[in-house]
Amino acid sequence: MRPGCWSAADDAAPRPGRLSLQSPSSPASTPSPAPGLANAYRFSVFNALSYQIVLGSPMVLYAKHLGASATVLGIIAGMMPLLVIFQIPAAKHISRIGYKRFVFAGWGTRVLFIFLMACVPLTSAFLTPANRIALLLFLLFGFNLSRGISSAAWLPWITALVPSEIRGRYLARDSACVNAASAATLVLAGMALGHHPGQVQFAVIFAFSALMGAVSLNFLKRIPDAQAPEAGVRSGEPVPWGAIAGHPPFRKLLRMNVAWSIAYGGLTAFIVAYLKSAAAMDEGRILFVTGISYLGGIGGLLLFGSRLDHHGSKPILVVCILGWIAVLMGWTLLAGGVIHVQMGIVLGLQVLMGLGYAVYTMSNTRLAMLVVPAMGRDHFFALFSVVANLTLGIAPVLWGLLIDAFGQRRVSMLGFEWNRFSLFFLLVTLAYVAVFSLSRRLEEPRAGRVEDLLRDLLAQTPMRSWIRFWPRG
Repeated sequence: MRPGCWSAADDAAPRPGRLSLQSPSSPASTPSPAPGLANAYRFSVFNALSYQIVLGSPMVLYAKHLGASATVLGIIAGMMPLLVIFQIPAAKHISRIGYKRFVFAGWGTRVLFIFLMACVPLTSAFLTPANRIALLLFLLFGFNLSRGISSAAWLPWITALVPSEIRGRYLARDSACVNAASAATLVLAGMALGHHPGQVQFAVIFAFSALMGAVSLNFLKRIPDAQAPEAGVRSGEPVPWGAIAGHPPFRKLLRMNVAWSIAYGGLTAFIVAYLKSAAAMDEGRILFVTGISYLGGIGGLLLFGSRLDHHGSKPILVVCILGWIAVLMGWTLLAGGVIHVQMGIVLGLQVLMGLGYAVYTMSNTRLAMLVVPAMGRDHFFALFSVVANLTLGIAPVLWGLLIDAFGQRRVSMLGFEWNRFSLFFLLVTLAYVAVFSLSRRLEEPRAGRVEDLLRDLLAQTPMRSWIRFWPRG
């Protein structure tokens, strides 16, 4: 049922023109997810083994191998989130087609595009690097278009399958699967590429991505389907996008996600570019340190996953974003020459980034599931994904233009070198300060306090032992 067109048959339905945060009543005992949902974890593992290559650092390194500029890297990084805009027109067809069929069709199409990408490095005998970049951008467009359309059904599908009381636990486990698979993928890709990769090595890792994507479809097909709440509603009725966007808890979450997207957009791609050009790391080492970041993500899930349902999303988001500000200050000092580039420091920053991204994604998704009403769920999630991802797609293009515009200029001042990467990292740090301010305004029913979360962390983790050695006044 579309928002604004509630049925009188639903006893819990709000009156027309009003949006409700009430969820269906649940039994006193902790509910269990739908039988067969374990296949969702298996799908996440093989899906991560696939997309981390074509959407992650290996694709950025291949584009750099072909001589791509920072602007082109920004286009590659921004294409996936930009094409999420097609969730808006796709949302109205989900209830007619069904969650599973909708997602399966899109994921199957994108796997075909990965197989075609695996052939691009083999065209080096008759295509110039510029032509290969153009062909790659065309195939990436098709891949991301099919993904953008079909992803409209994913979050509503999982939200319908997983009871609200255990969504934090589900998201933590799912994110752990993704992070473990991502770490394995990038380490294997780094071993395959080595120090001086050629076209054949890139073709091999792209073919591996396509095969893992094909395997993931088998598990996707086994996930149980769910009934969309909008089923049976007349398709001609208009969607009240203004009322959806104006729903107060949803609006505040949307604003924070836009600010986050500006800060995070293209960050990983430009870190790879920085490590490749300014820090002079080879492809194998870059993929190794990037893969290690996902192990940090697993650590973050172990630290916060069990606390998510207890303390709520908001306090964890506030603490997480403070950590991001500290990490970006580290990258700024590194790029500015205040701290010398060392493998240990780079690994530390990457681990903290992996931890911060996993915790943010898990907490942010859980909060979205909580504040989005059941009625109009497909359209709420479509707007949520599109607005954030449009910003996430535009941001890397703008950051890339800024980096290219600054060029090779270097200005030293008080021991700090202003260059294209130090300026980029400093501006991203300031963007995260804005994210922190917006995160404190979020609304979440029954959310705990930041102080309680920190007290829990100090009491139940090794930090309790460390605090004993802290000097006292």
